[in-house]
Amino acid sequence: MREIQFREALREAMVEEMRRDDKIFLMGEEVAEYNGAYKVSQGMLDEFGEKRVLDTPITELGFAGLGIGAAMNGLRPIIEFMTFNFSLVAIDQLINGAAKMMYMSGGQFPLPIVFRGPTGNAGQLAAQHSQNFENWYANTPGLKVVVPANPYDAKGLLKSSIRDNDPVIFMESELMYGDKGEVPENEYLIPLGSADVKREGTDVTLVSFGKILKVALGAADELARDNISCEVIDLRTVRPIDFGMIVESVKKTNRLVIIEEAWPLASISSEITYHIQRNAFDYLDAPIRRVVNLDVPFPYAPTLIEVVLPDLKKTIEAVKSVLYISK
Repeated sequence: MREIQFREALREAMVEEMRRDDKIFLMGEEVAEYNGAYKVSQGMLDEFGEKRVLDTPITELGFAGLGIGAAMNGLRPIIEFMTFNFSLVAIDQLINGAAKMMYMSGGQFPLPIVFRGPTGNAGQLAAQHSQNFENWYANTPGLKVVVPANPYDAKGLLKSSIRDNDPVIFMESELMYGDKGEVPENEYLIPLGSADVKREGTDVTLVSFGKILKVALGAADELARDNISCEVIDLRTVRPIDFGMIVESVKKTNRLVIIEEAWPLASISSEITYHIQRNAFDYLDAPIRRVVNLDVPFPYAPTLIEVVLPDLKKTIEAVKSVLYISK
């Protein structure tokens, strides 16, 4: 099977869907003439023209609202934020507009729109450009929140998101756009709300999503050398969350560690922890552990970034603690 980059998988998803349905269009900063800030939309202006691939001013509030209005009138917009940090200036449109329109209109206005772009840390971008808002948007009824971890999932999930009749927040990573992975040439879709077991195991369940899944998989590889068998689950979507798959895994392994790039309070890992203690408490042989960011604004210095983020060492220590293996 061929290998393509994460950005190419996203582009293929958008191109294939735009060829299939002329109601779909892409809009955002630098998506057209510049081929996208991260070259995700490279060549799309040439194929689809300026009416379907539109550059915008630096006005997230404005073009998010324009996209919502277009969706209310029967179109299917894809709105790119250069980073989800910038979505905060449009958050009223997303939370009070997109998420609630179907409900407040009594079902008269379904809202098929995708808001996509990178989330989280991408190196030395400091406190205002390195934040994770997956849990913010997942807290909102009416939104679906998707966070793929590899090119295969990115393409299949984005195609499903574009076809969905609800607003979807689709969160990527600057640090993953160049990642390569196997992606079939034939069409495929991945349903929203379905997690995936990336690695089967028997001793402990590791749950993660997005680019931080690499940490979970790396820890599983390292721990395998000590004959510790980790089952690794990739959530893929954080609203809805596939709690059933996590429960079934914990029933098998009896231990759970959640790895998430996010502040600890009211995070996705907090919600998972609640559901597992509520629905699989009797199967737990150790307290659930979380490996998350430190509860501080994101730093600029590389040495401090290493301290703040979840990493291999912290994850391995968490796994050994739930297995009661002394340091």
